[in-house]
Amino acid sequence: MTRVLHVLDHSIPLHSGYSFRTRSILRQQRAMGIETDQITSGKQGKIVAGEAEIDGFRFHRTAPPKGILSRLSVLRNLSIVHDLRRRVAEVVRDARPDIIHAHSPCLTAIAALPVARRLGIPLVYEMRASWEDAAVDHGTCREGDLRYRVTRMLETHALRHADAIMTICEGLREEIEARGIPPERITVIPNAVDPEAFSYGRAADPALLDELGLRGKRVLGFIGSFYAYEGLHVLLDAMPGLSAACPDLRLLLVGGGYEEKRLREHALRLGLGESVRFVGRVPHDRVQDYYSACDVMVYPRLDMRLTRIVTPLKPLEAMAQGSLVAASDIGGHREMIRDQETGILFRPSDPAALAQAVGAILASPGRWPALRTSARRYIEEERNWARSVSRYLPVYERLLRGARPERRAS
Repeated sequence: MTRVLHVLDHSIPLHSGYSFRTRSILRQQRAMGIETDQITSGKQGKIVAGEAEIDGFRFHRTAPPKGILSRLSVLRNLSIVHDLRRRVAEVVRDARPDIIHAHSPCLTAIAALPVARRLGIPLVYEMRASWEDAAVDHGTCREGDLRYRVTRMLETHALRHADAIMTICEGLREEIEARGIPPERITVIPNAVDPEAFSYGRAADPALLDELGLRGKRVLGFIGSFYAYEGLHVLLDAMPGLSAACPDLRLLLVGGGYEEKRLREHALRLGLGESVRFVGRVPHDRVQDYYSACDVMVYPRLDMRLTRIVTPLKPLEAMAQGSLVAASDIGGHREMIRDQETGILFRPSDPAALAQAVGAILASPGRWPALRTSARRYIEEERNWARSVSRYLPVYERLLRGARPERRAS
């Protein structure tokens, strides 16, 4: 039986698309007969023990940097790599994995690479995002500056030295190839969902509708992290026009993050009042209740390098649930939404285009069943975790066949 050590930036119980994708991968690999061990970096944050049992998985934890190491970015990252490398060596000694599988950002691969090479264990690196482009959006660097170039160099170093490369979408595959990586070394493991985990066509909870003041209203929704690249200010800018055409329309924003304060202030400036409800983060097991409260889920991501090459996870959840989906017409969305078939696409960064597209679908309820059915079928046939995770198997098998016996024995 193949044993894989997953080296992670962070994991559950932290809530993020990253941690939920990881949990789904681990569950499906276990279902396929792969034994897994999991280790997280110092970015997991404060830990109470060196190991944690969560959802039936044992996570080996790495303590976060302390003192001055925790405050200076360069020293912090060096410390994270150093400590994670030591922790990987400890876990490898006990778990004796057949493969080490590091997941973005590249610090995990850089930490694991010397251990893998010393012991002759194949190293897989899974690039889930462009680390340097995410830093631009978060405001910690500017495109082309020194930090951006160094970050990109480290990412490319990890890609070139891994024995196999995984990524989450075609946009990132093209980006990796552009860095000189042979296409045969790259495998796409697309984002997916477990259809059985989402109740298709689930009726809205009347108590929740009353709590949120949404009973009898048309509801637009967004569930996720409030990053600048999500373009939620564009959605807010579209609300006055939409509300004028549909006075009983409401917008439900579920989640939080860097942009929450600015978005609340922007809603006040626009005078949206009760038209917008910010409900903060909600327990993961209640997310489906909030999807069910919405008529249309809106994803107005901005058109920028990051969003053109990376696909999100949340629209797939909405489609599995049976929600209508409207999203900006960018590369990351086009990989998963077929315009007028599984969802609606609109011109990015344009409140008027958003209002026109969403207003048209709100005014055409007769189209809703076909859109919902087509989207759910797409999830069941193409974007489920069993199908996605099965793509790991031939790569693992190829790496194990290619590992030299004398190195594996060491």
